[in-house]
Amino acid sequence: MLTEADPQLAKNYDEDLRRLATLSGAGITIAGLVLLAIIAYAGWASNQSATARESILLQNGLNRGIARALNEQKSVAWWDDAVVKITNAQIDTEFVNSNFGVFLTETYGHDEVYILNGENRPLYAFTAGAQAEAGQFETRRAALAAVVAQARGDTSTSTGLKNRPDAFGADQNNYRTLTGAVEAARWAGHILSVDGRLAVVAAITIVPNVDMSLLKGPSNLLVSVTYIDSDYVTTLGRSLLMTDLAISPTAASGDGVVAEPLDGDDGTHAGYLTWTTHRPGQVFLNFILPLVAMGVLATAVLANGMLRRLKKSSQALAMSEQQSRHDARHDTLSDLPNRPHFAEKLDHALSEAAAGGKHVIVAYVDIDRFKDVNDTLGHQAGDALIQAVAGRLKAKLRPKDLLSRYGGDEFAILWSATEPNAATLLAERIQSAFSTRFDVNGQSLLVTASAGIATSTGHTTTGDDLMRQADIALYEGKTQGRNRAIFFSDDMAHRVEERRSIELDLQAALANDGLRLNYQPIIASKTGAIVGVEALLRWRHPERGEMSPATFIPIAEHSGLMPELGEWVLRRAMVDARLWPDLQVSVNLSPVQFRQVDLEAVLQRLISEHGADPRRFILEITEGVLMESCDRTSATLDAIHRMGFLTALDDFGTGYSSLSYLCNFRFDKIKIDRSFVSGMSKSQSYQKIVHAVVALGKGLGMDIVAEGVETEAEVAIMTGLGCGELQGYYFSKPIEPEALSRLLKTHVPVSSIERAEFQAVALAEPLALAATG
Repeated sequence: MLTEADPQLAKNYDEDLRRLATLSGAGITIAGLVLLAIIAYAGWASNQSATARESILLQNGLNRGIARALNEQKSVAWWDDAVVKITNAQIDTEFVNSNFGVFLTETYGHDEVYILNGENRPLYAFTAGAQAEAGQFETRRAALAAVVAQARGDTSTSTGLKNRPDAFGADQNNYRTLTGAVEAARWAGHILSVDGRLAVVAAITIVPNVDMSLLKGPSNLLVSVTYIDSDYVTTLGRSLLMTDLAISPTAASGDGVVAEPLDGDDGTHAGYLTWTTHRPGQVFLNFILPLVAMGVLATAVLANGMLRRLKKSSQALAMSEQQSRHDARHDTLSDLPNRPHFAEKLDHALSEAAAGGKHVIVAYVDIDRFKDVNDTLGHQAGDALIQAVAGRLKAKLRPKDLLSRYGGDEFAILWSATEPNAATLLAERIQSAFSTRFDVNGQSLLVTASAGIATSTGHTTTGDDLMRQADIALYEGKTQGRNRAIFFSDDMAHRVEERRSIELDLQAALANDGLRLNYQPIIASKTGAIVGVEALLRWRHPERGEMSPATFIPIAEHSGLMPELGEWVLRRAMVDARLWPDLQVSVNLSPVQFRQVDLEAVLQRLISEHGADPRRFILEITEGVLMESCDRTSATLDAIHRMGFLTALDDFGTGYSSLSYLCNFRFDKIKIDRSFVSGMSKSQSYQKIVHAVVALGKGLGMDIVAEGVETEAEVAIMTGLGCGELQGYYFSKPIEPEALSRLLKTHVPVSSIERAEFQAVALAEPLALAATG
């Protein structure tokens, strides 16, 4: 039974509940609104941060574009020859066109090139793809005056240009051999309005790179203009992973589209750079925000459940973000730190080492012939091998060391130490990791690796420097035969620079027809008549003299010049072949050239251009090509035969010789290597092998050619064993086309009948015959 106080108590209780409900509702509402505001701000701030980061990357890209233009100018401006051949008195027009006008415009895409003398008077102009009157510079003088003045160090007048970081100048601190040029040279680069169009304008003084005594009086000045057009912006966008970066006269708008003013350093407005920004915060704005809003509007009964759900969602989001951060810094396959993570740790280690007296060691490790594993066992086995190598290397390192998968089949190791022999200890640990076989998908594989090791010194300022040194050492190890650890030295860097110099000179030789072909006669063993020739590439370098193909061909293959070089050889051989209509002409195809996807089209085009009969040409292919994809190799050989070309298996007896090549692939000729020819006089085993090859080849309808024949004994033996054609110094060295034409007129064939008596003795007693000469 209720008392008087009970209704009041109930009323008070109801008021309390109402007040509590009101307060709870207000609290939930306020909390919900605050939460919505926080989520919205987080999404907005994340989007803004991404856009700001992209804007900074874009400005850095423009700055690097100026540095790149100066670096491209430097490649020809800091050069003794440029100082000698460009003077007020005389300009070597052919030299300047080739090395300045054509080179800078066609190789690097500069639009205009000018050369001014010490008084800023124009000496040379190259515009619109051709040399122009030097006075044409006067139409650009006003627009380019500020950059020219800055490059000349003229501080008497203010240029009024926006200051930009000297990225090019910072790069020059890495050079030692160019110290004299760096000290003597001056440069400047800006983005300016030229003829109403925004362009990268760069200027650099022309100074010697070796003989500084050549520098007399004010230096000549190289000035170039590269217009910032749609192609330039598209290329810049690709380098920054901003695939839709474009230039527009007006500020574009749209969902996620950013328009940033594109202004020159002289204050000229040229339009806007537009791109679609990456918006990481959209996941908050498009998904989480509506979800939380539904929770705020839910009833009090569902509030607790919604809070629990939000808590779980927040936890899942945090875990996902944590996993994403981990994935962004680690390789998916091996779970090792990836390349950016390694670079970050390396820079940090170098900073600590500089302060603590330690030195930093990096090792660049590459699995030898990893492609063979993928090709023979499949990519799944290749992935399993990567994981196994990662585990083996990690087990050999200390807990504080950093192992990274740098990419593909490459690993990088960061090792900090104080002991003097630390690099040697690291090399031993790397090699020990590959001392035993790997079990990969049930296969026991003996795998080796090459490693390049570099140690930080006072000259090593950045992680990029150290990794570049390790990469150079790794390349040296690969060159020396793999399965070894090589320590970086300054000589290696010099060799890299020398290879680069040869590569540039080879490009120039190709462009200026500076190469030639020599031809070595091929003799019919029965008649002694010259029935064919082999085209052999030769290069007389203007400074280094006659260069061996063994020196420059690998450089051409490594630098990607081989397709162009191979096409030049084929073209020249077809032209020269017109001089000897009765001879077959053999031309070597390099493995790189053979793997060209457009090889068939190139051959067809050359036939059409020169009206050549493909039946007169024998394309020689080495055994190394046959070790790769059989289907692809067979298809290419079939295509060559369909066009009418003959083929020869070159240097048979070297490398991974296999008689199965003769059965699996159709060739018209087999060329027995010089090592077998010379070995005939040393061991009867060679004679038996050659006899078997000749018998098998003839049985399959192939002609046999013996290479490297140098003595009468070798002529007689190889003829007696059934070789139909002979080639070597005994008959002639490789000679110029004119000399070959003279030889064809004076050559007197010596038939096999005339050699019969000597041949019988040679076959009966090859060892005794060789001993007597």
